[in-house]
Amino acid sequence: MMTFLISIMFSFIFALAAMAFFTLLERKILGYAQIRKGPNKVSIMGIPQPMADALKLFSKAQSMPTMSNFIPFTVAPMSSLLLALILWVLAPTPHPSVFILYGVVLFLCISSLSVYTTIGMGWSSNSKYALLGALRSIAQTISYEVTLALWLIAALYLLNSFNLQWVMNNSTFMITLLSPIITYVWFTCLLAETNRTPFDFAEGESELVSGFNIEYASTLFAFIFMSEYMNIMFVSIMTSTLLLQKTLYPIFSFGFLISQALLIMLMFIILRATLPRMRYDRLMNLTWMSFLPASLAFIMNKALLSTLWP
Repeated sequence: MMTFLISIMFSFIFALAAMAFFTLLERKILGYAQIRKGPNKVSIMGIPQPMADALKLFSKAQSMPTMSNFIPFTVAPMSSLLLALILWVLAPTPHPSVFILYGVVLFLCISSLSVYTTIGMGWSSNSKYALLGALRSIAQTISYEVTLALWLIAALYLLNSFNLQWVMNNSTFMITLLSPIITYVWFTCLLAETNRTPFDFAEGESELVSGFNIEYASTLFAFIFMSEYMNIMFVSIMTSTLLLQKTLYPIFSFGFLISQALLIMLMFIILRATLPRMRYDRLMNLTWMSFLPASLAFIMNKALLSTLWP
């Protein structure tokens, strides 16, 4: 039991460290995309910039709105970060400390709970702007969770396993090559789920004055910020595991997984640097009028074929 707890603690520490330098990578790429340098003043080429940001955020005084509900106001960001950390228990590794048979199902359960943290942050702030931002974020997240789950089921039809560790070590084909449409819709849904450009309506500054997190600052804002980037990193690893990562030599499977996950993270950053924000009604029409009917048709087709030719 002690060994299990220590291994989980180390995985959390490494995930947090990777998240810190992922933010630095994003700021560097966005800087060069906008013909500027990005962080480059702190020490050597700005490399310690994430530590400086963390020191600044965690040392600032915590502002507390007078009319806010204190307990949910403070618990919601902590819960958001905790859920993001728990997801990393599911990440496939060469020597896993825990073997979760239905890891994909657990991923759907944990990712669905993030909706409650968002509504908790918006409601407990007791601010009309935070509440409106939370409601819009929840409508977006729930809408795309339905489509995300259905397309995940479509991918699992081809993989025949709910275990991410087994998929990394034993699957021998790329779903991306067999069905590019699954990869396209999956990645689009991930952009909406993680509130990234062009679907970053949860934090649409121009419309919502920063959205559901408007009343947060210092440590609690850092928790929200960290949970968002850790979710991006984990879904990149999961995408690599389910749709991309395949090699004939199992000894290289983890290396393939990490390199492809890094490419997916770069896609998140490049899309933020290039695409404008989508209109909200078109965002909702995209999932309810396009992605959802297509996913239902795909799954019904697979079910019919499996019935006729078992």
